[in-house]
Amino acid sequence: MLVDSHCHLDRLDLARFGGLANVLETAATHGVTRLLSVATDLESWPALARLTEPYPQIALSVGVHPGEDGARPPTVAELTALGREARVVAIGETGLDYYYGADSADRQRDWFRVHIAAARELGKPLIVHTRAARADTLRVLEEEGAAEVGGVLHCFTEDWAMAEQALALNFHVSFSGIVTFKNAKQIQEVARRLPAERMLVETDSPYLAPVPHRGKPNQPAWVRHVAEFVAGLRGEPLEQVVATTTANYGRLFGVAVEAG
Repeated sequence: MLVDSHCHLDRLDLARFGGLANVLETAATHGVTRLLSVATDLESWPALARLTEPYPQIALSVGVHPGEDGARPPTVAELTALGREARVVAIGETGLDYYYGADSADRQRDWFRVHIAAARELGKPLIVHTRAARADTLRVLEEEGAAEVGGVLHCFTEDWAMAEQALALNFHVSFSGIVTFKNAKQIQEVARRLPAERMLVETDSPYLAPVPHRGKPNQPAWVRHVAEFVAGLRGEPLEQVVATTTANYGRLFGVAVEAG
């Protein structure tokens, strides 16, 4: 089975896809039978929990995306309270994004530190977003002891040098549809070189649909295209990448899975 280790099911246009049940059925026909739906703010988290509650194959995270300037500020107390919910397997999406939000860098770093503190208190991994903020992302992770819980740099868009530093901090690297883009050479190099035991695949749906669906609304089923492309880059059978990334997901997030 395949795992979509990072999607935003509450951000999908579910009417377009015929409802969440249909999204999950389509995913299953592509071999995708586990999903992690990642939170982006605290205000919408209860609705996300209600939406996904009937589906045991969906795990959740809790956190506030660094780009959510108008969101309610996270506190360690609130994150840890929500993080104790049975289906919550990670803290995030958190991190730093200076590409659009350099003016809010101080606020982003403060919130990032709050998430790391909550993750350490809970003993749960972090889901980290980083864009145009390499040095500060690594510095905050190190300063706050994030290696104690580890986690994943999701939708990885950096180079091998950053990947190596992430590995040293006990983090995994996750590849999204971007790895399939023709101009994504440095990401493809990372996909070739990354130790298998630290690799995940994701869609980040409804964003960043992989080739051959680039430009369309993304969906969890299409993580198969990411896995197929990564397998080709690494010269490995698809079945091997599926088994490896599934096992890595289970180990990192504490989810019982059957690899393969």
